[in-house]
Amino acid sequence: RFAKGKPSPLSFFPPFNSGDAPPLLPPLPLSLSSTPPPPTMPLHLFFRLLLHCSVSPILRPSHGPRRHPPPPPHWYAAPRRLHLLLRIQCPLTRVGKEEIPVGVSGGPDSTALCVLTAAWKKAAEGRSGRKSEGFVEGLLGVVVDHGLRLESADEAQLVRDRVHGMGVMCEIARCEWPNGRPNLGHLQEAAREMRYQKLLDICIKQQIGVLLIAHHSDDQAELFVLRLSRNSRVLGLAGTAFVSQLFAPNLKYDGHNFCRYGILLVRPMLDFSKDDMYKICQGSNHLWVEDPTNNSMQYARNRIRASLRCLSTEGTFQSELQKLIYACRLTRACVDNACSMAVKQSITITEYGYAVIDLEKLDAQNVDDLSLSQYLACVLQFVSQRHRPIRGRSARLFMDYIRNTPCKGALTVAGCYLCAFPKSKGTKVLVCSSVDSMESFSVEMSYKCSYEEQPSPVPEIDQIAREARVHSNDFLQCSSIPFVNYSSSTDVLNRAKDHNIIGDFVLEKLLYLQTEEHQNFFATKHKNEEQYLEKTNFPDVKVLFLWPGETCHFMSKFLITWNALEVVSNGICSQDSKNLLCQHCAVNQDGSLAVRHMFDTDWLFLAEVSKIRSMEENQNVSKVSINKLEDDGLMKHSRYLQLSAMKALEVLKSIPASARRTLPVLTNSQGDVLSIPSIGFQCCPSLSIKALFHPRVPLGGGYTSYL
Repeated sequence: RFAKGKPSPLSFFPPFNSGDAPPLLPPLPLSLSSTPPPPTMPLHLFFRLLLHCSVSPILRPSHGPRRHPPPPPHWYAAPRRLHLLLRIQCPLTRVGKEEIPVGVSGGPDSTALCVLTAAWKKAAEGRSGRKSEGFVEGLLGVVVDHGLRLESADEAQLVRDRVHGMGVMCEIARCEWPNGRPNLGHLQEAAREMRYQKLLDICIKQQIGVLLIAHHSDDQAELFVLRLSRNSRVLGLAGTAFVSQLFAPNLKYDGHNFCRYGILLVRPMLDFSKDDMYKICQGSNHLWVEDPTNNSMQYARNRIRASLRCLSTEGTFQSELQKLIYACRLTRACVDNACSMAVKQSITITEYGYAVIDLEKLDAQNVDDLSLSQYLACVLQFVSQRHRPIRGRSARLFMDYIRNTPCKGALTVAGCYLCAFPKSKGTKVLVCSSVDSMESFSVEMSYKCSYEEQPSPVPEIDQIAREARVHSNDFLQCSSIPFVNYSSSTDVLNRAKDHNIIGDFVLEKLLYLQTEEHQNFFATKHKNEEQYLEKTNFPDVKVLFLWPGETCHFMSKFLITWNALEVVSNGICSQDSKNLLCQHCAVNQDGSLAVRHMFDTDWLFLAEVSKIRSMEENQNVSKVSINKLEDDGLMKHSRYLQLSAMKALEVLKSIPASARRTLPVLTNSQGDVLSIPSIGFQCCPSLSIKALFHPRVPLGGGYTSYL
């Protein structure tokens, strides 16, 4: 254990010089059973130790500038923080089995990660590790075959064989593209989304809570320049998080309920360079493959990578750029921390899907622009369940609206509608989905839920996130945050220059790369837009239908379940023996109902139904089609309808009018309202339909750490 206040011996490891990949090195000594790492050593520091041991002394200079700045001494002050990452995999034990998957593409990055993770798993056992069928226990490599090239299947098989040769169990996940190959302009983005989806599916099926992926410092540098060219603010320039939580696009059934499933993506190689990856692979005598698409200048990342490669030999360019990125990450961590605390203190989430911001508790006038914009983005993304960044004019409109206390008027931004909460005198703001957003995305963001049973979600993830936040708060309290009051990319670069984080040469080159790629971006964007307008056929609007016994997730927020009922005898329902539905209920001929959001006319309909005094009035006024029957069952049914409407109206009065429009409504093909489950209205007791507010992604978007 490291003494409090003293830096780790690992911080004095000699750096690695940049340059071309070295010749083949002696094999990496993976047998470390005689000197296992201390139990408090985190994964990325243990990887650095292995890398230090794997490179010959000739390639380990004892002097010269560091390639990457060492973490601040405060990072080592609390020993509990040092073993936090190792604790991630400890609670995931299932029947004595610890499983850690590693995403493997076969390139030098993922191959190096696989080599070091295998050594880590062995050393964690204090010996060479128990093996099952010749493989390292508790480690799984996953190769994703995107199927976008003819040779991809053979390459995936080759990578799997090589991973098996490393002593690591490996499997292939194959992608399918039912809608055809993605357009060139969106190819990399679509492939990335599909890749993470496949990795997530494997983790869910095997009840794994942590996934390791091989992003490194050169990836961060490329992303920095890419976002710089898009005029991203400092939060975007922070790059990829060290740990982030990824949620499944659909709720899953665990055998009892539909649950939110998520895993932690851990990137332990962010302190490593691309050169380090080559050295690890060569030092351990493991081959790798190079993706031919990485050489195509059609993709922005490849162009940026080529430019950075040319600049890597220019003095201290890389080391200064990494210092700048670290400063942005520190700022992002500080802002995220402030945003998280503000959310807990000032936001109330209701069971009807809208949020209420308490402006007095928020005190927006005394919150800096950077933290306030992140706070507002957090609220808008949660309410809309569309997790896209809030930029430019939208962010400024929202901040001005929130700071104008007492709140007056209304505002529509980023798919959300904002107005003063009723009877609050402008001290509270209502945030709900906008009508335009509901009409545009209700079908796109709604889906049928599958009853295919999955293992239960890993419960320890929430505990890990809570502990990690505590350690993050401790660290931020003793850190100097450089860019809190400087949000734009230009301000960040100038501020970094003023504080000697970067020099004149690096500033000049970054501004040049920003301008060059910005021009390429707009040229490519206009070309893709023209191709999109020429080739795209816009599909007809579809309607989501629900049958008895089915469940759907409406707008990724409301879980609607239509329970299949047995034959009931309640003196009200006239049962149809074929579909077990009351004959009074005008469901579609196939037994289905359509799901849509609430209209203004729906609560007027409830008001009319609640005032009905006779069966004749009911038949003339009600929108529900009822066959005229010569028995008192129809009278009882009419009375049930009236009482249900009266109770629903009482609930509806407590919901602001603008928020009512986001509630789900079930209708037949004629548009007759048969159920509004969120407020308890249904036209007949045989319709057992329930709605539960259960957003796909929680408020705050899950756990993320940039430290």
